[in-house]
Amino acid sequence: MDVLIVDDNPTNVMLLKHMILKLEGCRAVCFTDSSEALAWCDEGKPDMLLVDYMMPGIDGLEFITRFRGIAHCMDIPVVMITAEEKREVRYQALEAGANDFLNKPIDKTEFVARTNNMIRLRKNQFQLANRAEWLAKGIKRATEELRQQEREALLLLSKAAEYRDPETAAHLNRMSLYSKIIARNLGFGEEEQEIMLQASPMHDVGKVGTPDHILLKPGRLEREEFEIMKEHAVCGYDILKQGSSRLMQVAAEIAVTHHEKFNGKGYPNGLQGEDIPLRGRIVAVADVFDALTSERPYKHAWPVEEAIDLLKRERGEHFDPQCVDGLLDSLDEVFEIMTRYQG
Repeated sequence: MDVLIVDDNPTNVMLLKHMILKLEGCRAVCFTDSSEALAWCDEGKPDMLLVDYMMPGIDGLEFITRFRGIAHCMDIPVVMITAEEKREVRYQALEAGANDFLNKPIDKTEFVARTNNMIRLRKNQFQLANRAEWLAKGIKRATEELRQQEREALLLLSKAAEYRDPETAAHLNRMSLYSKIIARNLGFGEEEQEIMLQASPMHDVGKVGTPDHILLKPGRLEREEFEIMKEHAVCGYDILKQGSSRLMQVAAEIAVTHHEKFNGKGYPNGLQGEDIPLRGRIVAVADVFDALTSERPYKHAWPVEEAIDLLKRERGEHFDPQCVDGLLDSLDEVFEIMTRYQG
């Protein structure tokens, strides 16, 4: 425990230092100049302060006030040493932040008792701080475990959809990474980018409710069949909206909006322009781009150049222009993802 001693009288300083060094685990940091002591406090952090009241320049009251103004010294135990008996001085010292007093001439037995009390106070502060840190780490660990369980639940739901949909896990990986790239390029923070990455693979989870003869049909859907297929957007929303977490709510929003079109001709609600939530507009670009460039049982993969041309042609029609630009501005990353997640 570092005990800071501030007294303009060198003899008093030596006496106090001698008594402090006799206390177990304590060492003294001594100053006879109060301004130098304050300068030291800007960087150093004592565990206790012993300060004289009557000093030239910065006296004990002003010293305590300035000492308490230093962020890391706000809770340090302070004992003021004084021969002054006036109650007013003690009141002022308490208001400035003093915890206790010692009278001159100093009684050795009283000094040891009061100093030990302050040291115990400081040790209790350390114990409380350590416990608070331990609790904070425990809460953080428990929260991360819950988030991990939530991510696993989303992953299992997406895998359940895969069993019924010819789309592959590679498609989900690619489109979710494309979604994260677009979100980043549109100014999303790191946490929001991560939410996009985790929520976007759930965009088609509602297809678990689509009949096989429609979902797995190799050719073009008839009008009535397409109307049934479109129901997967609302079905996915109904499944995911029941989750209370923000991640589930974002996934629900994406599920119900990623087939909306910027010109208002999409489904299920015919939303237009910025009435479509931005996350839905982002996934619309990422999902269609990957669908075009992927091999499916019912179609060949488009050349990347043709898929890019379609995105450009549909800027302002099917797609939000800024979302298209958000993908095209990072084509090097897009190509690297396409190579890494093939299949």
